[in-house]
Amino acid sequence: MAAPRTGRRRRIGVALTALALAGCASAGPRIENGVFRAPALFRVAVPGPEWEVAAASRAELELRHRGGEAGIFANVECGEEAARRDVGVLARRLFLGLRDRRVVENGAATLDGAPAARAVIDARVAGRDEPLRLEAYVMKDVRCVYDLVYAAPPAVFGARRADFQRFVESFARE
Repeated sequence: MAAPRTGRRRRIGVALTALALAGCASAGPRIENGVFRAPALFRVAVPGPEWEVAAASRAELELRHRGGEAGIFANVECGEEAARRDVGVLARRLFLGLRDRRVVENGAATLDGAPAARAVIDARVAGRDEPLRLEAYVMKDVRCVYDLVYAAPPAVFGARRADFQRFVESFARE
């Protein structure tokens, strides 16, 4: 696996755009026994066989649901500068590039036993008119920032949200 990339805003905007588009995904990174591992970064359980790995993602892991437009991604940015930033600021920066943003939920959470920021927002991806609902967890440690994001049209968001919760609960740093 390649080292975590920089250019967080551009990378996340591209990933969110990809999540907003319906389409088929092909096999990508190898998952063993239902667990994806990004060596020396994190491991996370794939929520079920109906989630496929997107092969051409810019994130460490991007999953798309076979039955619709829902997507999940996990991304990591490592380095001194990223780890120094406030987690609240990092969470807000995650949504830059989205328009017509409306905060649905916002607050603190725990991810892998560490404090995290959590938000649910409704927004539109630049260049598309369809609304999108996103739930995101942002957590940092002394070396990296970890983003876990679920995105789906509001009409189907609730149908796959439990899958995302299982994904979040399985997340562990390595």
